[in-house]
Parts: sequence; C-alpha cells; structure tokens
Amino acid sequence: MQGLHLTADLHDCQCDTRWLTDAQALGVRCVAAVQAAGLQSVGQLFHRFPDTDAGPGGVTATVLLAESHLCVHTWPERRVVTLDVYVCNFGGDHSAKAQRVLDGLLALFEPAAADRQALQRGRAIAAAS
Repeated sequence: MQGLHLTADLHDCQCDTRWLTDAQALGVRCVAAVQAAGLQSVGQLFHRFPDTDAGPGGVTATVLLAESHLCVHTWPERRVVTLDVYVCNFGGDHSAKAQRVLDGLLALFEPAAADRQALQRGRAIAAAS
C-alpha cells in the first residue's frame, strides 16, 4: 500500500513543560491537529509514564486514523520529542494533510533542532483490468 511516513526527532524543545508531561492536554492537542488537517481520528490512547529520579514522566499520545496513525513520545527530562505520522494514500493522496499535522506539532513543541525524515512506502497498485 502506498503512503507517506513522516518522522521528526525534536531536540531542546522550548514549549511549556505541560506539553511534555500532561497526557490529556497533549492528546487533545493531537486530535485537534489531526482534525484541523482534515484527517479522521477513529481511536486514541494517551499515557503518562511515572516520574523517575531524572524528572517527571514522559507521555505517549497515539491517535489511530482512518488513514493510519499519529504517535508522539516525550522525554521531559531531556526536552526531547519524537513524532511519527503515517498516512496511506489508498483512497486519495493524504500527504499534504500529514505534513500539516507534523508542522502543527513542530510549532507546539518549539524545538531548537529537528531531524526530519520522509519515507514513501509501498508499491504503486495497477488498476484492475
């Protein structure tokens, strides 16, 4: 199946700490980013990890999309975030929508540096004869 898989590793995030530690607040923001981009959320899971000696626990926010998924993982003690947006393009090209989701989350986290990757996945499917 053809699709676009976007990832970003964000370093030295300057955002308010709650975006790195508050699972519910981050989850609501992720769902809003998905909806604003025109993608369809069909499920979600937001989890906060326990605090450690290194600092407050991080968060994993996952939004299951009709088009595939969004995952966010935070490490507040390092002010690091990883983003993962994947959309399949079976019924139409959702690539621009995936890029809007990623761009919105980059703006939220305000990283000093971001390592971004884009991977085109799958093979072209020939039309049925």
